[in-house]
Amino acid sequence: MTANKRKVEVFSAGCGVCDETVVLVRTLACGSCDVVVHDMHQPEAAAKAKRYGVHSVPAVVVNGKLAECCAGRGPEEHALRAAGIGVQL
Repeated sequence: MTANKRKVEVFSAGCGVCDETVVLVRTLACGSCDVVVHDMHQPEAAAKAKRYGVHSVPAVVVNGKLAECCAGRGPEEHALRAAGIGVQL
């Protein structure tokens, strides 16, 4: 990640709700967003999610911090925007 990019990580298990979240994040993302989708079926992704405090999927992490919308309930557009997704740096 460079100083002029926001790292956005989506943790997905490939379910319909996860796929919708991936589409939402990619739709909201701007040129300042570097979006990475992690497959929770991969041990490395699951270990990384655990380090971030992810307890359910889909989950979105922005610059190393679990987005507020993903701490217990599902991702919501207004909370993702509040986390900076879609806002040029």
